[in-house]
Amino acid sequence: MTTSPVPVENAALSLRQVAYESLKARIIGLDLHPGQRLVERDIATELGVSRVPLREALHQLESEGLVVLVPRQGALVAPFTRADVEHLFEVRESVEVLAFRLAALKRSAADLAAMAASVQAARDALARRDDAATAAANAGFHAVVVQACGNPLLRSMLAPLDARVRWLFHLTKQRDTHEQCDEHAAMLAAIEARDADAVADLAHRHVTSGREPSLALAETWASAPIDPVEVTRTRNRGRQNA
Repeated sequence: MTTSPVPVENAALSLRQVAYESLKARIIGLDLHPGQRLVERDIATELGVSRVPLREALHQLESEGLVVLVPRQGALVAPFTRADVEHLFEVRESVEVLAFRLAALKRSAADLAAMAASVQAARDALARRDDAATAAANAGFHAVVVQACGNPLLRSMLAPLDARVRWLFHLTKQRDTHEQCDEHAAMLAAIEARDADAVADLAHRHVTSGREPSLALAETWASAPIDPVEVTRTRNRGRQNA
């Protein structure tokens, strides 16, 4: 049986997706820290891709606020400051709460199953003291709710925030994760009961209660003021920051 060759454009797309998914996971998981220089040649070699799909991936990550590109000099992981955390919470307290309300009205059985799976995954990860997996599962719960809201416009508005919310969960994984799991379970129960008012109230309290602890933790990991041009000026500087 003869296998048809993969079209060139599809192969390029696949390589771009490989680079995009790999870098995104490493940034969100904090393997690449805020403000770190991204040396194209090194990353391309490590991922086994050429610079063209890598640059396309970097542009996509820039659109999501995870990377800063400096024309003719290079790229770095976007700094994540205390002010960034505050701005993110201001947005979440409004539009994310709306997503929870709509999810209670429009969720499907498959949505409920996915939410329950996320809550259980967080509890399992918490039991084995896997902070990264707990953070990923808790962030995943919020992502499932957004998908369940049944409003394509709202989903498109929240899509650019998804990576930052996941990043935030990893940056603040020292928070009381037992409490977060309990709050997610309570919101799931309200969604299952189609109680839009109750879940909106729970979601608002859930988001706002995380603001101050997250801002306090931000003091321990927030980036100092960074000049992207200076960070990307030389290759040696990048190696020192890696």
